[in-house]
Amino acid sequence: MRKITSSKKIKLLPCAIALIFGNISLSYAAIVPEGTRLADKQEIVRDNMSEPASLDAHKVSSDVEFDIIHDFFDGLVYTDRKGNIEPRLAERWETEDNKTWIFHLRKGLKWSDGSPITAHDVVFSWRRLVDPNTVSPYGSYLENAAIMNANDVLIGKKKGEELGVKALDDMRIEIRLERPMGDFLQILTHSVMVPLNEKVIKKHGDKWTRPGSFVGSGPFKLSDWKVNEQVIGIRNSNYWNDKNTVINKVIYLVTGSEKGALNRYLSGEIDFTKTIPLESFESLKKTINDQVHISPKLGSYFYEFNNKTPPFDNIKVRQALNLAVDRDVIAYKVLRQGQKPAYTIMPPNIGGVNFTEPDYASWTQAQRVEKAKALLNEAGFGQDNPLKFNLLYNTHESHKKLAIAVSSMWKKNLGVDVTLQNQEWKVMLDNMHQGKFEVIRRAWIADYNSPMTFLDMYQSGQVKNTASYESSDYDTLINKAGETNNKLYQQQGLDVITRDSPVVPIYYYVNSRLVKPYIGGFYVSPTGYVSTKDLYVIEH
Repeated sequence: MRKITSSKKIKLLPCAIALIFGNISLSYAAIVPEGTRLADKQEIVRDNMSEPASLDAHKVSSDVEFDIIHDFFDGLVYTDRKGNIEPRLAERWETEDNKTWIFHLRKGLKWSDGSPITAHDVVFSWRRLVDPNTVSPYGSYLENAAIMNANDVLIGKKKGEELGVKALDDMRIEIRLERPMGDFLQILTHSVMVPLNEKVIKKHGDKWTRPGSFVGSGPFKLSDWKVNEQVIGIRNSNYWNDKNTVINKVIYLVTGSEKGALNRYLSGEIDFTKTIPLESFESLKKTINDQVHISPKLGSYFYEFNNKTPPFDNIKVRQALNLAVDRDVIAYKVLRQGQKPAYTIMPPNIGGVNFTEPDYASWTQAQRVEKAKALLNEAGFGQDNPLKFNLLYNTHESHKKLAIAVSSMWKKNLGVDVTLQNQEWKVMLDNMHQGKFEVIRRAWIADYNSPMTFLDMYQSGQVKNTASYESSDYDTLINKAGETNNKLYQQQGLDVITRDSPVVPIYYYVNSRLVKPYIGGFYVSPTGYVSTKDLYVIEH
């Protein structure tokens, strides 16, 4: 069996709450069972659906890009298949008060060009992330992590050098937090926190992610990039754990649509898909059920209001539209892949917790519609003055199907006139961040396995808060929840945002993919990642 042996265990320092973590997991390797005959050609073709906006971790915000970045870069830590923290670039870490952390890098770490990875690269990267000139969609992530002075740097009040992260030497990084964070290690697992190469970025500027200039730290490195066709990664021989990687080449195909991806999968061009088309799911289960892969996913699909734009600045309008959606029809009749109806933004069992739903989750749909009509009438809309607005979604068969279904429910139940608009992914993202929408299709996949990754989205001033929702009560509760990891504060905050309805939760995701039977080691994390380094191709 191909695996990595564990050489260190958790041990306690004399100080009561100081911890040092060592190599405590075996999951960061391709584990090939004994007797398995491997194919001579260890190459994998993945469905990436859309053209990546960038491969710069600080310039992107979706799985279209992060799926590739996840393979091309390593962070300080990650999570294993049981949800436990495992070391990656950092071999151990320590804290005495949960506010000041010191991370120790592995010895001999190298970038894909063979140059050393140092603590200074981490410091450079995190400063760049919050640099207001970077304009990162994840610019507020370090603020959410409570890293000292992150917000002041982001808004230009302080210099990057004042961010609470510094290199003690080439091998050690000190991180200072403004307050203890109960899920700080989980926060570090997200791909936006990976170190980037300072010298390469300063030399090439925004062109550093192009073939020939690209330098990464993960098991694969960029080999070629044909716009609107494919991104190709080849094995990075300088990766710290390269000896436990089997795949030599990975291709991320831009398929453009679910149907296009399915056709290429069935013709043998793709080894596993990103999704399964809704209209094909039942027939595929009958014909190739052994290739249908369904697993839980920490993600929510929702429609987001522009809370600053009338009439969506009126809570009664938002509440009415929220109540009028029949989630059971969406989940059990339209989707039918295991998705669950969503009445809050919080997926089930996130961080091992199931939160209480609002009272109306237990109502009949007729009761919800009756209440919705009353609220909309109170807001001044009805038969003589019908509510009209545009619903924006990115071009995609399933998004179109759901937009038609939900707009039909609003029309039937409330007399609302909805105009559907679709745009390409990049265009929609730009309009979303610029607030150029009335109602927009959104989704959120957990950045890490904690309720806070959903709750901190809608704090005032958050870059991710594209709904422009503001509530001082919510901000206070979520700040307390972040400091204490207290489930009561999290529930109270969730209750506030559920009541205010800045978004309409529709359903909770599942990972649904088609996977060829000769792909070994296949696993989709609850946050939706498939690590190519854990895979291998069986002789077939």
